[in-house]
Amino acid sequence: MMDSSMYGKIDKAKRYAEERERIKFQHFEALIEGNNSDKTVRYDNGKWDCDCHYFSNYGVCAHTMAFEIILEKMVVPGEHPEV
Repeated sequence: MMDSSMYGKIDKAKRYAEERERIKFQHFEALIEGNNSDKTVRYDNGKWDCDCHYFSNYGVCAHTMAFEIILEKMVVPGEHPEV
């Protein structure tokens, strides 16, 4: 049996999930399955990192840009150098 206060918490959780602009990621690390191999993407206080060769040369890559799209408004957009 669920505690009656849990119903309010569930409603609040649903509201937070719908209001994505309330959420701001500060740090995370995630694995993305690439076409050729898996890549590790890291985010730390507005700075992106990826262990792919392209990112090491250009400071941006498809992997980090994908996370910016997925996490729209939940991360600070990265500075994209001219490539």
